[in-house]
Amino acid sequence: MWELVEDALIDSLKMLPFLFAAYLIIEYIEHKSSDKLVNGLRKYGVIGGAVLGSLPQCGFSLAASNLYAGRIITTGTLIAVFISTSDEAIPILLSSRTDINLILFLLAVKIALAVAAGLMADYLFKGLFNHRNNEEISSSIHRHVCTDCGCHGHEGILKPALKHTINIFIFLLFTNLFLNSLIELAGQDNLSQILLRDSIFQPALAGAIGLIPNCAASIILTRMFLEGSISFGSAIAGLSTGAGVGLLVLFRMNRNIKENLMITLYIYVFSILAGSLIQMLL
Repeated sequence: MWELVEDALIDSLKMLPFLFAAYLIIEYIEHKSSDKLVNGLRKYGVIGGAVLGSLPQCGFSLAASNLYAGRIITTGTLIAVFISTSDEAIPILLSSRTDINLILFLLAVKIALAVAAGLMADYLFKGLFNHRNNEEISSSIHRHVCTDCGCHGHEGILKPALKHTINIFIFLLFTNLFLNSLIELAGQDNLSQILLRDSIFQPALAGAIGLIPNCAASIILTRMFLEGSISFGSAIAGLSTGAGVGLLVLFRMNRNIKENLMITLYIYVFSILAGSLIQMLL
């Protein structure tokens, strides 16, 4: 047991300086241009949502949920943000010193899928939802982003980056320990069967994991992908359904439960179909 803890700790510690550097850059971007980026989300619609959502910071999915609840952005823009968001995946990939070409390819695929899903959603859901204008909702964006994301705009960038790094390091440590224990107990071959290796159902399983409204989902999916336990298509499916706590905020701010469930189902079905197609092609 101690060997498993030791291995998980060493693996996680190796990533720590790179993780801190990544979050330092992310905090800098968020503090310097978050208002402009949110305005871009409102102005450029689905394409803006897809591009901005792919940036590795948690605020966009939260902002998008609030903006959608106030009917300031369309359903398609909201969905584009959710699908392009990868939560903690990019910082973890960067801290693992993953090939930058693979990271860029993952981002490009996610953006392309987000644009397609968003445009299709705006067409399918046009006139379905009751649109209204509620500027009061939009004025509360910053408060909800700070509450749900744990950011504090008056602390500078060093302290929030350090807090975020420590939080994710703890999640990462337990994820590595969990995966190492699973491999040790089940064996690599049995683990492959548990995770439906080479099965068309693996993207559906990954997509279900991605729906967990917590950064742990993206950490687990990213580590499993890096370990070779899930395919690239399954990683895309899981990271496309996962929008951090964005869905939680949507259910809290938007009172139409049926509407929220339809959006969630649409994201899940689209993501697993896209992930399955990518798995077959690659």
